[in-house]
Amino acid sequence: MHEFNFKDRRLYCENVPVDRIVKEFKTPLYVYSYATFVGHFLKLQKAFKDIDPLICYSVKANSNLSVLKALVDKGAGLDIVSGGELFRALQVGCPPERIVYASVGKTEVEIEAAIKKGILFFNVESLPELENINRIAARLGKCTRVALRINPDVEPRTHHYITTGKLTNKFGIDFQTAGKIILESGRLSHVRIKGIHIHIGSQITIGAPFVEAIRKVIAFIRKLKAAGISIEYLNIGGGLGIIYKNERPQTAQQYADKVLPILKKSGLRIIMEPGRFIIGSAAILVTRVLYVKKTPLKKFVIVDAGMNDLIRPALYSAHHEIVPLTFSPGAKEKVDIVGPICESGDFLAKERVLPAMKEGDLLAVMCAGAYGFSMASNYNSRKRAAEVLVKNKAVKLIRRRENNDDLVRNEFIVET
Repeated sequence: MHEFNFKDRRLYCENVPVDRIVKEFKTPLYVYSYATFVGHFLKLQKAFKDIDPLICYSVKANSNLSVLKALVDKGAGLDIVSGGELFRALQVGCPPERIVYASVGKTEVEIEAAIKKGILFFNVESLPELENINRIAARLGKCTRVALRINPDVEPRTHHYITTGKLTNKFGIDFQTAGKIILESGRLSHVRIKGIHIHIGSQITIGAPFVEAIRKVIAFIRKLKAAGISIEYLNIGGGLGIIYKNERPQTAQQYADKVLPILKKSGLRIIMEPGRFIIGSAAILVTRVLYVKKTPLKKFVIVDAGMNDLIRPALYSAHHEIVPLTFSPGAKEKVDIVGPICESGDFLAKERVLPAMKEGDLLAVMCAGAYGFSMASNYNSRKRAAEVLVKNKAVKLIRRRENNDDLVRNEFIVET
């Protein structure tokens, strides 16, 4: 559920009409509902209260500092994948012992910074990475904790671009290799393998793949225990899906009902890494109609937001519901909603049946909170959108709109 609803034919974010927000902040504009993303975090917390997991919000889904701060203040940890995300996590006051660090390509500089800050652990993706972390920790005179990311070879039944738990993907370590690494880890004097990590994909709407992966990994941990090797943490990753079109994803409680019995019996300390589930439906992208263009075969509604603002439709053929800010009961027509970018792939929706539109109309692209602004770019030298946060009746700017100076801030003209 989310806090974007129509009242008297006007779209509201919590208790504020979105068109009123647009008058002040213009378009394209990301509008976030505090009640929605905090509410989703609290639902997970409540559903899993029996095992009191560390819920590490996945920063890559949406890394705005105000979003991170609100979640950290509610007790969230953070799942990071880069040195930049570590910087963000520390900026909002996240305790290092609530930070876990994933990514298949951590650099020496990034690893060193995280070791110095004393994060909970690295999620290690390969033996060379583990050896590199050990070498850097030794140089620093530190001993650091790690979790091995297992690739359980489970089919998550989601888009192949966001599948991460098959052996054909670049992520994680197969069981046989992981077992060998753990058995021989005594030679690595400056790392301690404290946990096992899995993350099988994103936008997974059913429980079966999670159950299968967790069962496989717990069986693996039991074999390690029989060999005298103790594992303290199990990080079950994220991947919970949301409703974009007509999906019927499991609720936090339904997910907990499926996996809690297995997790309780394991006796392990549990970590979770939700991202999309928390922030996905908590934002809309508001865009303005620039032109309506008719051709012999199609009608195009050209808007001021494009693939530089929200790349998911172009990248994944992802579906986002699109609604006018003012409800119209009139005639409808089939149109393509397209942006201003010089690419045929620049679209927000194709063959979508919507009320007839005209220049100046405002549209909301729904469920744009996850992998929306965080994947935005300056392609075509487009300035990135502003972001605002709504909490009840209060509206606050949490990222200003970029200007022309921002576009060239890090560039130099040299004599040639």
